[in-house]
Amino acid sequence: MKIAILGATSHIAQDLILSFSQKKSYSFSLFTRNVRLLEKWISNVNLGEEYQAQSYIDFNNANKYDVVINFVGIGDPEKAQRMGDNILKITKQYDDMVLEYIRHNKKTKYIFLSSGAVYGGDYQDPVNGNSLPSIDNLSETSWYAISKLQAEEGHRMLTNLPIVDIRVFNYFSHTQNMNSKFLITDVVQAIRNKEILRTSPGNIARDFVTPPDFYSLVQSVINYKPINVALDCYTKAPVFKFDLLSTIKDKFGLNYEVTEDLDIVNATGFKMNYYSSYKKAEILGYKPKNTALEGIIKEIELMGVES
Repeated sequence: MKIAILGATSHIAQDLILSFSQKKSYSFSLFTRNVRLLEKWISNVNLGEEYQAQSYIDFNNANKYDVVINFVGIGDPEKAQRMGDNILKITKQYDDMVLEYIRHNKKTKYIFLSSGAVYGGDYQDPVNGNSLPSIDNLSETSWYAISKLQAEEGHRMLTNLPIVDIRVFNYFSHTQNMNSKFLITDVVQAIRNKEILRTSPGNIARDFVTPPDFYSLVQSVINYKPINVALDCYTKAPVFKFDLLSTIKDKFGLNYEVTEDLDIVNATGFKMNYYSSYKKAEILGYKPKNTALEGIIKEIELMGVES
């Protein structure tokens, strides 16, 4: 099987590539703007010749792929805020490039990395089977979420093409940039630097998907028959913030305190229960291996973090 991955320098893409390398003998074409950087990563992680770094200009109909996975986008909330509506242009540019390809190669499966942010609102309740993504639910400056939703709407109109949008709500990996502004990366930094983590009083709930379960979901899409659908990411169970912090305190010596006055970056808005209970991916055979808490603990242990 031959797989093309766009946005192959993103950490979630590289986690998936490493998962594939341990599980399946596929052939990969990895596309990026910075080929030299990608080649260096391929060498550093000791991947073989079946992993080829290429520029986007090399993505064309001359090469045949069984699957195309599009990771192009911004994963850091601070960067997303700075980019503003430029995210719309970037998302559309590379999505259109893949759509043009699969129009000429209708048997090629297209997997698009979307976001749980497309549902909008304040997420006072988690997403469920009755929740509907809508522009009406998004603020005018939610450019990241709007870019994903616009792509999804276009995909659903192409009912004859095998396109699966995977909506990631929360993702954590030991390979992640720990300087990015997320709750869990702040937790790791606090442990490493022996600092006190300051957190707001809201007991938010999150469902952190980690590399093993993300790989399992993608592999389920690849193995399943061609289908045009959007799927929500989920684990065996989400976790509340203070359950998470308490467990990490016990296991890794985290010190934290609750404070009202915090300047928190929320590029896609505040979310109380940012996860989905809609388990449509079961239809494709997806069965998560971990709860959110189990996955996080395993990833922190892989970092060699000590209390």
